[in-house]
Amino acid sequence: MATGEDLRRLALALPGTVEAPHVDRRAFRVARIYVTLHPDALTANFKFTPEDQALKCLVAPEAFAPVPGGWGRMGWTTATLAHLTEAELALALETAWRDAQPKPKRR
Repeated sequence: MATGEDLRRLALALPGTVEAPHVDRRAFRVARIYVTLHPDALTANFKFTPEDQALKCLVAPEAFAPVPGGWGRMGWTTATLAHLTEAELALALETAWRDAQPKPKRR
């Protein structure tokens, strides 16, 4: 069972990640926000690609669900941390972190 403190520790271990307030949540970002932690530390919203979102929700529907509305259609996915192992949480963070990297500059 993963916790909000696990999320914070694992996210901050990913290179380039910084933590900052975002509305009523804690946000973790590299070039862009890739996960936000709810104030109750029981859920988090991950920014996945639509393909990664579909896979996570298919494989672990008790843990992952699209955020309702347009945010969910963009890949934002709510995770119930208690339904994830620390290893599953780490994999989800790495997936979202990878997609939030700075885009290469065009020449």
